[in-house]
Amino acid sequence: MSRKKLSAEDLELWRKVTEQTRRTQPKKPTELFTPQSKKQVRVDAPRFPAFEVGSKPRKQPVAHDILPSLSDRLASKPVQMDRKAFGRMKRGKLSPEGKIDLHGMTLEQAHPALNRFIMSAHSAGKRLVLVVTGKGKSGRDTGPIPLRKGVLKHQVPQWLTMPPLGQIVMQVTPAHISHGGDGAYYVYLRRAR
Repeated sequence: MSRKKLSAEDLELWRKVTEQTRRTQPKKPTELFTPQSKKQVRVDAPRFPAFEVGSKPRKQPVAHDILPSLSDRLASKPVQMDRKAFGRMKRGKLSPEGKIDLHGMTLEQAHPALNRFIMSAHSAGKRLVLVVTGKGKSGRDTGPIPLRKGVLKHQVPQWLTMPPLGQIVMQVTPAHISHGGDGAYYVYLRRAR
């Protein structure tokens, strides 16, 4: 197949089109020659970060997950209690002195029950109690907005930091697997005065 040479009119039309357009992404720096003038034209190159062969690519941030997971949020909080006791508690070596099970309760039932339990445990001089929330039901998620599993599991740590419990609760952390794992929390209370 032979190429057709462009006429002078076609070249003039092409020149007008190229003058009216602009690049969305500039090319690498190259030297272009126009057929009419034989002049060199320099085009600027886009600036990309350097990349060496064999190196790992930079991780892109996850844009769709705005709120970190509950265990990440609790782990990022500073340790308020004795570090040695905290380590023993996380490994399941400390046994809780009291326990409340909130399975099957609604939010309206669970909040006052949790308040009563924590206040009575604190007045009794207990230091470590276990709050069992359950992992939550795994229902079908058909909507465009993802639903978090376990309403009580996500609400209880917030309740424990708000008044009146926030003043007597020293530390909240997920329980060891022997005491309920992801479906329970250790609540370490301040000393009663």
